[in-house]
Formats: sequence, C-alpha cells, structure tokens
Amino acid sequence: MPLQPKCLATTVGSLPLDDAREATQLILTYTPQIPAWVQLAKRPQEGMLIQFNQGLPGIRVSDQKMYFDTDAPEFNDEVSHFYEDYLAAIDNHSPNLDPFSLTPQYAEGFSALIDALNENDAKPIALKGQVTGPFTLATSLTDEKGKSAFYHPQLRDIVVKTLALKATWQIQKLHLFDVPVIISLDEPSLVGFGSSAYLGITANDVQKDLNEIITFIHDKDAYVAVHCCENTDWSMLLGADIDILSLDAYSFLETVLLSAESLKTFIDRGGILAWGLIPTSHSEHIQHETTSSLIDKWESHVEHLALKGVNTTKAIEQSLITPSCGAGSLPAHDALRVLELLQGVSRELQRRHFP
Repeated sequence: MPLQPKCLATTVGSLPLDDAREATQLILTYTPQIPAWVQLAKRPQEGMLIQFNQGLPGIRVSDQKMYFDTDAPEFNDEVSHFYEDYLAAIDNHSPNLDPFSLTPQYAEGFSALIDALNENDAKPIALKGQVTGPFTLATSLTDEKGKSAFYHPQLRDIVVKTLALKATWQIQKLHLFDVPVIISLDEPSLVGFGSSAYLGITANDVQKDLNEIITFIHDKDAYVAVHCCENTDWSMLLGADIDILSLDAYSFLETVLLSAESLKTFIDRGGILAWGLIPTSHSEHIQHETTSSLIDKWESHVEHLALKGVNTTKAIEQSLITPSCGAGSLPAHDALRVLELLQGVSRELQRRHFP
C-alpha cells in the first residue's frame, strides 16, 4: 500500500510528559493522519539510549552507567541465548518476535497508541514507529573498559540485529491496522560523523548497518526514515536504501543542499523529504514563529531546491511536515505550541497544493 505524503504532518517522537494516554491523545488530535507513538521524556527508562536496550546480552547498569560486561562469566551464555532468539525471530515458518518486543515499562506510548487506535473509529493514513539508529546506539554504548560497542564487532552485530527486530516487532503490530507503516531510525550522533570522535568509521560502515536494518523493514513492507537533527554527511545518508530523509529544515537545509545531486537522485527515485520545519531547539523561535512565517520559510526552501535542479512538483508531493526534532526536552507549553504550528502549517500547505 503506497504512502502519499502530500505535506501531511507527523512527529519525531518525544513529548515532555509522563502520562501515555494524555500524550497519545495530543498526537491523535494534532497529527491524526500519521500518528507516531510517543516517547515519554520524563521517564528515565524511555531515554533514547535506554529504551531499546531491553534484551541486549551482557547489559549492566552501575552508577547510572549502562555498558556491556563482556568479562562477566555468564556473558557467553547470554550471547548464545540472544542468537537463538534471533534465529527464532527470523524463522519464516513460525517467527517468535516476543524477545524483541517493546514492553510498557520501556515504551508505554506504543501500547497506548495501539489501545487508542482500537478504541477510535477514525482511520489514519499511516502509522509511525521508531528505534534509536544503529550508529547512535553502538557508538554510545561501551564495554566494561569504556570501548565503544561500534568498534567491537560482536557487540556491534548484536546492536544492529536487536534494533532490526525491535523495528520488525513494531511493524507486525502496526500493520494490523491495514495502513502503511513508517519506522524512523533516529541518528542524532551522525552529527559527529567524520570527526575525531569517530576515527576509522567510514561511510560504508554506517551504510552497512543502516541497510541491514532497512532490509528487515522493507521485507515487512514498511517505509524507512532516518532522522538526523543537525548537520551530517547527507550524501552518505541519501546513498543508503532509505525511503524518507528526516532533517532539521528550520536550521540546516542549506547543508543538505550541498549534496544537491544526491538529493535530486533521491527525489527522482521517489524519496520523501520529512521537513523538520517547526523549531524545537529555542523557546524564542517556537513562540515567535507563526504558520505564515514558517510557510514563507518553506516556500523559500522549495525555491532553493528548484535552483539546484530538483523537480519541485515531485518534491512537494513527496513531502512530510514535522518538528525539527523531538519535543521531549521542552517546557510543556512550548511542546504544545510546536504541535499547534505543525498542524497549522500542514493544513495550509495541503490547502494550497492539494485542494
């Protein structure tokens, strides 16, 4: 079932709330056509470096630090059990994804969205889930010696496969509503790609891990977005097998335009731009901007695309409107303002371009 974006609105993920039902009702009110399950930023276990770690072998927490304890006597047994679960999950005849589920303890927003959709007569056009991206998670987690999991081949493989199957579990549940499903791989750490912080990591390394997860998602007939909320090597991302590029268009579109040829190829092949047009990083921007001012900014961006040779008719048809990043770190009144602006901009763009 094809996704037709046409400037519809969706969110990036988090809200500064701890009540899953309240947060879900906000999402269904302001983005009813493509609701995303909410990450509840006030809950420590729903932080993006914790939320998808459930089930990773050897994970330990000590002095508020989470790490792989590869020296633990039971580590090898835990790894063996993990790969047994992995093989059972990819069994074409009787897959068992339960070990890779999102439990309410770590993702109550997911079950709250499922419950709300079952109770609600309105049918969305698509549904959106998310996982932390493999680069961000594998470079943030370490072993007991402080070495990044990304540089440890076994740990890196475990991280990638865990995220792939947590994405697959979400798709299985969301597809029950018979609409297209989007899974976003959230990659804020890609802002540091190419810096001294990640020496020796190549574009091929990043693409390999992304594409392994993307293959799982595509095999389940879902769409893949990659979200990076600052600047990165956009040609590298556009060269992966992604369907949706999710970016901070409020502050960083100019950097994406430096990869104009890759962007043009992406749009020509049907790629979708998720314009993070609604600011989330500064309260003064959130309160100062209006629907009209943000649409003026968007139209200026579209003109710049045209100057770079991008087919703007296709680009507009293949556009989603989103906040520039998650709203979980904002005061509640700013987060609500972000949702109001998001709804207003999306509705006005649809009125103008898709009456």
